[in-house]
Amino acid sequence: MGIRSFGPKGRTARPVKKAGGEPEKSVREIVSEIRANLPRREDYRERSLAIHGLICARCGREFGPSQRHLLTVHHKDGNHRNNPPDGSNWENLCVYCHEDIHSRGLLGDYLKGKK
Repeated sequence: MGIRSFGPKGRTARPVKKAGGEPEKSVREIVSEIRANLPRREDYRERSLAIHGLICARCGREFGPSQRHLLTVHHKDGNHRNNPPDGSNWENLCVYCHEDIHSRGLLGDYLKGKK
């Protein structure tokens, strides 16, 4: 028995119609276009490293070019889709500080008895 698919069989995506009723673009084309225009993770990471430098904003440790893989981008507001071009929602954190920030809430919840 093969893999079952619950999607439409042999049919192409239906086109989205303009107000006048004529087809413009298919849903698949619209989704592909939106995905192509979304900022990539690497794009905002490189911009953040260029803006803020190769230094951890929390512990102050400086990293050389060969250690740049140890720096991560932390979104201050917690929304990874909020990527302003000026970098105001980002801070570069080393992997250790980034892990510490994200695990503090879990530890606090555990100590308070929350699930």
